[in-house]
Amino acid sequence: MAECENRDDDVRRPSVSGAEPVKLSELLDRGWKVFEDVDSTNDPVGSNHVQVKVRRGITALEEASRMAAQLHLFSHNEELEELATSDLKYLLLPALLGALTMKLTGRDRRLDLVQTARVYYHDFLTRCQQYDVAHFHLPKSVVGNNLEEESEHSTTQSPVSQPDLVAMAAQRRAKIEQYRQKKETEARLAEVRRVVDSGQADEDAVRDFYRLTMRKWISVCLEEIDSIDQEVEILKRMEMMKQSSAELPPQRKQPERPPIKPFILTKDAVQAKVFGAGYPSLATMTVDDWYEQHRKHGALPDQGIPSRPAEEDIDAQERQEEDNENRVDRDDEEALQKARDWDDWKDTHRRGYGNRHNMG
Repeated sequence: MAECENRDDDVRRPSVSGAEPVKLSELLDRGWKVFEDVDSTNDPVGSNHVQVKVRRGITALEEASRMAAQLHLFSHNEELEELATSDLKYLLLPALLGALTMKLTGRDRRLDLVQTARVYYHDFLTRCQQYDVAHFHLPKSVVGNNLEEESEHSTTQSPVSQPDLVAMAAQRRAKIEQYRQKKETEARLAEVRRVVDSGQADEDAVRDFYRLTMRKWISVCLEEIDSIDQEVEILKRMEMMKQSSAELPPQRKQPERPPIKPFILTKDAVQAKVFGAGYPSLATMTVDDWYEQHRKHGALPDQGIPSRPAEEDIDAQERQEEDNENRVDRDDEEALQKARDWDDWKDTHRRGYGNRHNMG
């Protein structure tokens, strides 16, 4: 925690141009406070003032990491109990650097940012595993395009392989257990933090606080690495799609059709002259001209339809009338009676009787 007391022989950064030297613990506290402020703020992470704060925090933590590396605070031959209580918090430097790096924005360099953050997270997990802070499975270290090569290798090996249900079930159980341990750690950490913030904590309480904080960050880093691996795969596929689309030959554009000129459709040539004189910018044509123009282009709805059926209907009607006349001439009783009845009906009914459509 940033407010904890530091040991008396704390390390100081060399003075630059006569300025007051900065302690190593001050750099860590500054970067830690920046992360807490950015993580709890309601402002957009992409806003200018938040990004400026994030970069300042990264600069302080990077400087603290360089000073810690020069002092050789950690060794592969040591155990966690051998480390001084005041040095335990410096194990959190890579985790805080990775968290602040993930807060940086930039679409063009997003792939570089997430890969850098993954390196920080993996470095922190490696140190925690070396000091046996907690028991967990260390993810694979990804350098360069190894992730892409592994995905291509797995794809070429089993392109149509079925998912391993046993492995998926084991992975699900591991995530559930990891989530349970994370909640327990957070609950214990909240209790210990209240004691440390009160200023009455002894060395064992402070040591327990840093140990629980590292366990919490172990869970965070494992989740972040899993998310980063998925995002890296998506970003690399997007980059490959952009490169392939850039290599494709440009498509031929279809020729643009000239716009249709407006015109006024008139009934006759006299109206065409009148409208033409009043609207010289608009072309005019008569109905006959429009019909002739469409007939030449074959755009009329009745073009291409043979007129033979209509002629056959007229011929059939004429033959029917001629047949009726012949039957009357031959004194056909039925035809004569029908003709007489029709004449009688016309004598008693005026023309248009029964037609009530016009109501006149």
